[in-house]
Amino acid sequence: MERREVVFIDGVRTAFGRAGPEGIFWKTRADDMAVKVVRELLRRNPQLPPGRIGDVIFAATAQVGDQGLTLGRDVALLAGIPQSVPGFALDRMCAGALTAVTSGAGEIALGACDLVLAGGVEHMGHHPMGEEVDFNPRFVSERLVDTSAVTMGATAENLHDRFPQITRADADAYAVRSQRRAAAAWANGVMRETVVPMSVFTEEGWRVADRDEFLRPDTSLEGLAGLRTPFRAGGRVTAGNSAGLTDGATACLLAAEETAAELGLEPRMRLIAFAFAGVEPELMGIGPIPATKRVLEQVGLTLDDIGLFELNEPFAVQVLTWCDALGVEPQDVRLNPYGGAIACGHPLAATGVRLLAQLAYGFRERPDVRYGLTGLCVGMGMGAVLLWENLGTGH
Repeated sequence: MERREVVFIDGVRTAFGRAGPEGIFWKTRADDMAVKVVRELLRRNPQLPPGRIGDVIFAATAQVGDQGLTLGRDVALLAGIPQSVPGFALDRMCAGALTAVTSGAGEIALGACDLVLAGGVEHMGHHPMGEEVDFNPRFVSERLVDTSAVTMGATAENLHDRFPQITRADADAYAVRSQRRAAAAWANGVMRETVVPMSVFTEEGWRVADRDEFLRPDTSLEGLAGLRTPFRAGGRVTAGNSAGLTDGATACLLAAEETAAELGLEPRMRLIAFAFAGVEPELMGIGPIPATKRVLEQVGLTLDDIGLFELNEPFAVQVLTWCDALGVEPQDVRLNPYGGAIACGHPLAATGVRLLAQLAYGFRERPDVRYGLTGLCVGMGMGAVLLWENLGTGH
């Protein structure tokens, strides 16, 4: 049997909230956040028969507590999807949602199913990163991994060491640009299309979570220059040029191309290729560099062929190292046109589908663009990149 083409139909996310007692989702369960985005996908695509869904795949980095019960199955049942539809959970840390997408795409491509729901959720307020992990002492005693590898901010400082030409001023300038682009995106509609408002209970009673809590449109270079460097005295990584600790959920609908046509689902983009790569864990931020090169080699394209890039921004320096290595100007209009995680937050395993939803929106706004790339770095030294073709161009 020939491989079937896999298309992206729709993708949504919750607003991204500040992790911790002050955050909008503090009294909301992680799995309920995931249920919300799944139900929104079903509402937005009424021609989708829930019983035709072949699998529900959800990622979480902290697979415990309210995000620990085989999430795909848990969320499917809670969302009212028929019991005949299976589901599972997976973990590739920050690349969780992207791995859920590639796993589901493999099922579709091989004919195991016609439709897949894929996404991720991370409640970093309920489950702080690494809190419930028992690291094997061999990592340190046998020097398998540098101790800085488990502190993401420390890995970002390591990137500044490895790429000394990237200064704190460069990182701050990138952060200001991210905030301004995100503010414009909220004003012009992209976020109103991709962010699902959710009623949540808080100390003040019921509220609607409908806006990212890390947005700071008035961010200035002067304000960022005065921030402290928590990961190293005299360092370069600050709260202003990093993504905050975040709660959020995402989900998307994937389909076989012929199934989309059969059901009248409008495909937005086609998955062309993907690649994962491993790098030194203490330099995890460089992971997207080899992954990008690998995915382009698979299909015989160059970076000049790619018209849109949606890269995660856990730290400004991480994006800047990718730009430096691949010859992309940090202010390139192709790169994160709607801002990124510095402005909206980075709920670990959920982030990947945010990138896809924004790329799909960008494809519609830019019908001249044929190819787009979504990528991110991954804790413990990995990178993930997915390559997509715009189906709104007639190419």
